[in-house]
Amino acid sequence: MSPFTSPPDPIIFNNRVWEIARQVPEGKVTTYGQIARMIPPPEGLDPKSYLSLGPRWVGSAMAKCPDDVPWQRVINSKGEISPRPGAEQQRRLLEEEGVEFDERGRVDLSHFGWIVADTGSGQPRLF
Repeated sequence: MSPFTSPPDPIIFNNRVWEIARQVPEGKVTTYGQIARMIPPPEGLDPKSYLSLGPRWVGSAMAKCPDDVPWQRVINSKGEISPRPGAEQQRRLLEEEGVEFDERGRVDLSHFGWIVADTGSGQPRLF
């Protein structure tokens, strides 16, 4: 069991999350996990644990994001909007941007997913 239930420095982590989310273009989406993979694991946390904790931390950061962050563009790895208050508004905002949902309420990530460069190190980077 990891000793980390939240990022060691939530302010720094949340700001990194919001910086990344601000770069997702209109009409595209990204996932909690994709954003987490763009942020290196905190010192002292093994990468395997970070794979499960990171997306949750991103979700927590997105729940607290400032108004200038396009929060609606961050969805779960299934291409779905996570059930919570505001989910209907999130879908409406995405549809207004041209993002389409299938009959199961999923976004085709191969079509609407935001693509970032891969550095070859397994750590995606921003353009």
